[in-house]
Amino acid sequence: MSLSSTSSLAACVWIPLFSLRCEESRHEGLAAYPTALLAPDTTRKLWQVSSLARHAGVKPGMTVSQAIGLCPTLRLIEPDPVHYDDCFARVLAALNEISPVIESGELGLAYVGTDGLEGIFGTPEKIVEAIRRTVGRSDGRTVRLGFGRGKFVAWVAASRSKPDEAIIVPLGGEKAFLASQPISVLPLDSDTHRRLRQLGIRTLGALAAIPEEAITAQFGAMGRRLWRLAAGCIAEPVEGRVAPEPIVAALTFFTPVGERDLLVHALDQLIGRALKHPRRIGWRVHAVRLRADIEGGGSWLTAHLLKDPTADGERIAAPLKTRLEQSPPTGAVERLILEFTAFAPGTSELQLFARDAQAAARAGQQRALQSAAREIRMRVKRACLYHVIEVQPWSRLPERRYALIDYEP
Repeated sequence: MSLSSTSSLAACVWIPLFSLRCEESRHEGLAAYPTALLAPDTTRKLWQVSSLARHAGVKPGMTVSQAIGLCPTLRLIEPDPVHYDDCFARVLAALNEISPVIESGELGLAYVGTDGLEGIFGTPEKIVEAIRRTVGRSDGRTVRLGFGRGKFVAWVAASRSKPDEAIIVPLGGEKAFLASQPISVLPLDSDTHRRLRQLGIRTLGALAAIPEEAITAQFGAMGRRLWRLAAGCIAEPVEGRVAPEPIVAALTFFTPVGERDLLVHALDQLIGRALKHPRRIGWRVHAVRLRADIEGGGSWLTAHLLKDPTADGERIAAPLKTRLEQSPPTGAVERLILEFTAFAPGTSELQLFARDAQAAARAGQQRALQSAAREIRMRVKRACLYHVIEVQPWSRLPERRYALIDYEP
């Protein structure tokens, strides 16, 4: 139900402390105070902390009592993950105006595939500037940008750039750029980071100077990958996907519900309803998301990627019920929404009944193609999409055998 495309050249768009930025955007004047977001899974600890709060000694992971002791004027904010998710979706939609190859990471982090954009925007500097204007129009938050070959180089460039600035790594200059960067930019766990520092390795250049075999012997397959990233030998492409339209089932309660048993019962009803949707027939559910609107404002959100795609309601419900048990919504729930967001093909027998799903996917792809064609015509001021047809199959000359006609999706 989805197609994918890749791009070797990447632009990284990073908005640090994205969730806190969302709160500052909708609460005027909040940025002038030391603030902290409470953790979504527990209200006893801090999740994201503003720079003013950090200056007072407040750090993420602290308990509320510790933070208030260090900064009595600290403003605590209840998390609203659904709002943050919607804000990030708008950022991704804005980036999709620049390139059809978009890959999202954590909240506030996205990669834009830029292969072929030179013909539309020009140099990498102009591509980055177009991305900045587009994200700024939809979002208005502080954005850091990096450009280079592969996602890792682009991410390191973005992480080292200053707010509202961009670092562009020229092709062929990846190794020289990475050599001076600290090892903290690698995807390391705390134990590996500690071991590398004990060995006196503090930069990517120092890591790349050690023979690959020695790092592999010490750290295994993970060490091999880290060495290749540090040496600039890996250029992971941006993988964009045409995501299917999610299947959504929602339930609004007449009176807000706080009892966990009632929420679990409502979840079972929503899963049963979503599984009966015509577009789900013939497909197994691969990713599921459950969100709740809480009385008095705020929200609750949990998303899970199922290890084994399934169409069994109990297996779909299991991780959601575990989350409801361990980290339930912090208040009474006014509305519960279930979404199936990714799918995997079913058995060959089930695929015989998947025509509705495939037709819906094709219709979505057709709409996207029509939109892209309109954008191309607006940018280049002429029709430049053609369809190759065979007119004289017996001819040995390609220019006689085939012809080009204008293509209208």
